[in-house]
Amino acid sequence: MARILELEIESFPIAGTFTIARGAKTEAVVVAATISEGAVVGRGECVPYARYGESVESVAAAIEGARAAIEAGCDRAGLQALMPAGAARNALDCALWDFEAKRLGVRAYQMAGLHRIAPATTAFTISVGTPDAMASAAAKAAHRPLLKVKLAGAGDPDRIAAVRAAAPACELIVDANEAWAEADLETHFAACAAAGVALVEQPLPAGRDGALASVARPIPVCADESVHDRAGLAGLRDRYDAINIKLDKTGGLTEALALAEEGARLGFSLFVGCMVGTSLAMAPAMLLTPRAQFVDLDGPLLLARDRSPALRYDGSLVYPSDRELWG
Repeated sequence: MARILELEIESFPIAGTFTIARGAKTEAVVVAATISEGAVVGRGECVPYARYGESVESVAAAIEGARAAIEAGCDRAGLQALMPAGAARNALDCALWDFEAKRLGVRAYQMAGLHRIAPATTAFTISVGTPDAMASAAAKAAHRPLLKVKLAGAGDPDRIAAVRAAAPACELIVDANEAWAEADLETHFAACAAAGVALVEQPLPAGRDGALASVARPIPVCADESVHDRAGLAGLRDRYDAINIKLDKTGGLTEALALAEEGARLGFSLFVGCMVGTSLAMAPAMLLTPRAQFVDLDGPLLLARDRSPALRYDGSLVYPSDRELWG
């Protein structure tokens, strides 16, 4: 029976606007891959990201370029050698995990060596804006246990203080998305410490983050843009305390699990993150949550509508997927 690869470009409206230091968007455009062989169907989703030189067109072309190999029976191990890390490989790798789980009649988490996956508490993202606008958004989300606060550089101490005043009981993590300058590190770290922030994500640009090795870090600092896969991970140990593992960066669940293992071995705390995508993109990442200190899989919560079937969210609690969705 022939194996068939299909891909689809889909758009999901965002509820309002999602804004970070690099800009704003009102829709999530994703690329979904489906691998089928008779009645066995596996699916994966990726989110192309311009910051990493990706576009919907380039990712779709990369997936098409792998068509012959996939349809000839390429497995996950072969895929790692066939394609570089990135969104295109993520969609195919996750589709192969789903395909194999359904073909074998087991759950994907069992294939990964897990006995079960418990529900996880996800962060909820507050988009960057004026301190007043962010305080308003934080007040509306103050019932959630964990907020992820997007920052933009200039004016961040005021943003942090405003969010903390509006959500006094929430645990806060902040994400600068490479927007801080070396000269501002001490001031910005102090503002985070004063607000009781638990983690600072990617304060300096990737490749220009060496100052983190010599500055006092009163709060744990997490690498995001600075880490994609295991390559070069050991070289980050002097400047980061944690790593943000995103499947669109690692090129799928296969490398993400290996990165989590190596990161833990090197002494990094683990953070599981996401791009703004649907439940199909979040479901494979749930396999990383048992060992993560922080989980940020709120993509579907930011959408005006999710795909169906979808993950179950109960407030900030996200449940593992059913077989009908993935794995």
